[in-house]
Amino acid sequence: MKMYKLFFLALLINVGFVSCSEDADDVGPTPPTTGGEGETRDLTVENFAWRGMNNIYLYKADIPQLANDYFASQAERNDFLDNFETPEDLFYDGLMSSQDRFSWIVDDYVELENLFSGISTTTGMNYSLGTYGENANLVFGVVRYVLPGTSAEAKGIKRGDLFTRINGEQMTITNYSALLAPEVLDVTLATIEGNTITETGEVTLTKAEYSSNPVYITKTIDLDGMKIGYLMYNSFTDDYDEDLNDAFNYFKGENITELILDLRYNGGGSVRTATDLAAMITGQFPGEIFLKEEWNAEYQDYFLRNNPNRLVNKFNTQLTTGTAINSLNLDRVYVLTTTRSASASELIINGLEPYIDVIHIGDKTTGKFTASTTLYDSPNFGRQNASTRHTYALQPLIFKSLNANGVSDYVDGLYPDFEFKEDIRNYGVLGDENEPLLNAALNYIQGNRISMPEGFKPFNVVGESGMELPTYQKMYVKEIPGFLERE
Repeated sequence: MKMYKLFFLALLINVGFVSCSEDADDVGPTPPTTGGEGETRDLTVENFAWRGMNNIYLYKADIPQLANDYFASQAERNDFLDNFETPEDLFYDGLMSSQDRFSWIVDDYVELENLFSGISTTTGMNYSLGTYGENANLVFGVVRYVLPGTSAEAKGIKRGDLFTRINGEQMTITNYSALLAPEVLDVTLATIEGNTITETGEVTLTKAEYSSNPVYITKTIDLDGMKIGYLMYNSFTDDYDEDLNDAFNYFKGENITELILDLRYNGGGSVRTATDLAAMITGQFPGEIFLKEEWNAEYQDYFLRNNPNRLVNKFNTQLTTGTAINSLNLDRVYVLTTTRSASASELIINGLEPYIDVIHIGDKTTGKFTASTTLYDSPNFGRQNASTRHTYALQPLIFKSLNANGVSDYVDGLYPDFEFKEDIRNYGVLGDENEPLLNAALNYIQGNRISMPEGFKPFNVVGESGMELPTYQKMYVKEIPGFLERE
């Protein structure tokens, strides 16, 4: 058993994200360019990245090289693209605006598609990584929750467990990503008391492909004669919209009068799912505007002239499957957040505020008010007929969202009405009435004062499970009718 003094603990910082559509762009030939010493370099991926960003990128006007008339010829464009060693370098250093934190590029769109469908390879631990040690260069993990039916659950891993070593090697700032990559992990568990981390034993965990249902906890709580619904929802994954709707059918059957919506680890997802969730919470505003969209100048002008209704998302009465939405007709909702809450989670808060009382409890959110889409290397950027020469895809921002009152641009996040931050020394059991953040909401409902726990110490998070793809940055739109064509 080993013990370590914690000399440094600072606060978790997370970010949020979105996704968008498909359109038709003129696709000319993609000739290679001549590199140094007569070498020929294939710029297929680079040209695809430029075409996609030139077509639909929200902040296109910020990047001179994305202007339609910037390059006089394909050869001139290739000269620009050849300045970057990799497609990633081009995307992040040459095509993205300085005000954009959330667009991204991947080299394996199958992995991206699985991610958006809630499919990943995991041990079942959802965790954050923090630093400790005299120079804050050592890394520990803390388990936020465990997925059912996984290796972690079978081995008894629970929320609040810490781990410091993988396969016997201490995690550090420089090695933690590589250590966590293998399929089988010998994990050294630990506990924390005060400023001391104590290693307690080792457990072997095995990764497996897993489909994660974001409807994590659905329950009711009886409190002072009130029937309160509690829903912990971890991702706006539209493949599970029916499950989400079923949760609200359960709440309707239980005749709840208050709802606590726990989005503390929800990094976003589908805009349509967020719109439908808002209708499940309410139901008394069918056809009213939930959010408005603002695109780049060319798309905005196109939609205003040809299809202005495309720029508004209204409260629905049915899911995309045709199933009737189960609505609670509430005039108040309590939303729990952390800095991990992003994008579509923030959209719920901002979109509902013009209509009902939104009581926001927890930490400030990420600050993501934009949406994105997946672009593939095909004539219309759709999945069908995607190039067989590579598996790159783009996830560029395509519009920013505004609520019915025009509120947007919450760059620093949405600040809670009542601040209450999680403490890894007192995580509690999710869904339990004594779990600190849930208990804070219950206290507010009862009219009691909310206060931070004594001795709270934040910690510096350097990563989390799933960091190989920025799931915390997504809010996506699945279908957009036709990309703009150019002559």
